Amino acid sequence: MSSLTAARAGLSPLDAVDALTEARERTLALVASIPDPDLERVYSTLMSPLVWDLGHIAAFEDLWLGHRYGGRPLLRDDLADVYDAFETPRAGRGDIPFLRSGPARAYLDEVRQRTLEVIEERGTGDGFLVEMVIRHEQQHDETMLQAIELARLGGYEPAGHRAVAARDAAPASGLELIEVPAGPCTIGAGPDGFAYDNERPRHRTDVRGYLIGRAPITNASYLTFVEGGGYERREWWSDEGWAWKEDYDISRPGGWTAEGTAEWRLGKWEPLDPNRPVVHVSWFEADAFARARGARLPTEIEWEKAATWEQEHGAARLYPWGNDSPIPGVHANVDHLGCGTAPVGAHPGGASPYGCLAMIGDVWEWTSSDFAGYPGFRPYPYREYSEVFFGSEYRVLRGGSWASRARVVTPTFRNWDFPQRRQIFSGFRIARDL
Repeated sequence: MSSLTAARAGLSPLDAVDALTEARERTLALVASIPDPDLERVYSTLMSPLVWDLGHIAAFEDLWLGHRYGGRPLLRDDLADVYDAFETPRAGRGDIPFLRSGPARAYLDEVRQRTLEVIEERGTGDGFLVEMVIRHEQQHDETMLQAIELARLGGYEPAGHRAVAARDAAPASGLELIEVPAGPCTIGAGPDGFAYDNERPRHRTDVRGYLIGRAPITNASYLTFVEGGGYERREWWSDEGWAWKEDYDISRPGGWTAEGTAEWRLGKWEPLDPNRPVVHVSWFEADAFARARGARLPTEIEWEKAATWEQEHGAARLYPWGNDSPIPGVHANVDHLGCGTAPVGAHPGGASPYGCLAMIGDVWEWTSSDFAGYPGFRPYPYREYSEVFFGSEYRVLRGGSWASRARVVTPTFRNWDFPQRRQIFSGFRIARDL
């Protein structure tokens, strides 16, 4: 089994069907309470109409499992361009002939029936394509939650939503730093199991000693930055960041009231919780905050080293919860429909071996790194997944958010976006040189 096509261990046909079914149930739960006109509306040029995502999920599954794996003609070849994410940028998706709500749901059902027939006939093969389709739908669920939050749909609550039990959390501001010693480390996903092309090949590198935040920066710490003139002090901002801030009159995180007393949390305004990680901040804002504290953002290699522990001789990677997915509600704040961020330290079972909190879940964490391929990178299974985005335009984010799925986010998973983006559930932690 090659490093490019290795399947998730144990992905039998039964496992695959169960995972596909669970992913679809969650997708439909996200939109069950939203009226059709709201599903079809464009709320922001940064995001697709929600119903476009439904059609895209179906088209992607049919392309990879029905057509390329199953050898069948596309169910709707007339929709190939409509749902090609690379050929149809988000800003123009409201103007293309996408399927409306009823037909989109029917398309999802028809494609899924064909997928189940293919799996019954052919099994799952090496498992890579089935796993990719499962994770693709799970990742689009998070994208849809971003759109729902931007839409400010008052009273929104996904079907089946359940509140997360409150836990006592040790106070943390995000300003406390933990030392990570210098030395070699192994970065990236190993040859076994599923991983995306940009996570491979796994390779050795050397990192100088550094300090990294014990926790993501909290609302309380960020509010101090805002009230202390953080958006007025030119010396704390890069040239590009300052120009962006001035052009768009940015003076606080996305989702905060002007007074900084409340934030929008997926369906309603809630008092600003000082102990939750700040969310909906751009890379520019994170960079300015770090400069104001005499710090910087960690590189993605520093972030990954702080999140993992390597057994002697590099025999294995150990994460806080072992080498499998984190358990939602125990190790990390992931997989909870509609709950939003949790107070820092509410999931102590997910502390990294170095003592860092909330490295998986809650908020995506900006790093200082440009998105690029690792040494020896090879695109798989299609070039447009990663390689076309390599370059200095994009910054890497790590760790996932509360809206991410445990199956998707691992310490090696790499997300990327433009430095000005704030619709994602993004926060950050700081770092310093020793």
